[in-house]
Amino acid sequence: MSEKTRRILMTAGGVSFGAVGAGMMTHLSLGIDPFQVFSRGVWGLTPLDYGTFYVVLNAVMLAVIFFWNRRMIGLGTVINLFGVGYILEWARRGTAQFFPDPAPLVRGGLMALALVILCLGSALYFTADLGVSTYDAVALTLSERQKRVPFKYIRVLTDLFCVACGWLLGARAGYVGIGTIITAFFMGPLVAFFNRTVAQPLRYGRKG
Repeated sequence: MSEKTRRILMTAGGVSFGAVGAGMMTHLSLGIDPFQVFSRGVWGLTPLDYGTFYVVLNAVMLAVIFFWNRRMIGLGTVINLFGVGYILEWARRGTAQFFPDPAPLVRGGLMALALVILCLGSALYFTADLGVSTYDAVALTLSERQKRVPFKYIRVLTDLFCVACGWLLGARAGYVGIGTIITAFFMGPLVAFFNRTVAQPLRYGRKG
């Protein structure tokens, strides 16, 4: 299998895994991911329905990324814009069907599983380097532009910034929960871990 084919499969699979993880989180009602908290907060200031607003928000961010670091735009960006919503909803419904009212312990276990799936997917399509979501491009570009602070810490900071902004703008009950906080603090380190142990070996082969 050629490297180009591997990269395409890593991009499509990575984005899909990420959407599945996010969809599972949505059903568990333990808080949504940081960027969704931010977008829900800003959405409350507009008269638009959420679907339309989300497209507009991503279009604005896409324009910013185009001029800031257009190398981040590619297949992964397109899949994120047009495919993630459908996969996320499928995963949410599937989780609800198999676990309609999970006990607290089961809910916690599913949250941990969802976070692992989300981070593994993110690592795969980051490393494939065929474009990322508009939000992911922010932390990745900041990490590229300076070498002093590792990506995992920059991602924690951007996630916390999104949660704080969303909270201040009114995205609270039903949006911010323990799952949001866990995701904000652990997504960066987990993505870095899966990037090193899974994604890079898949793309480049194992060293030694």
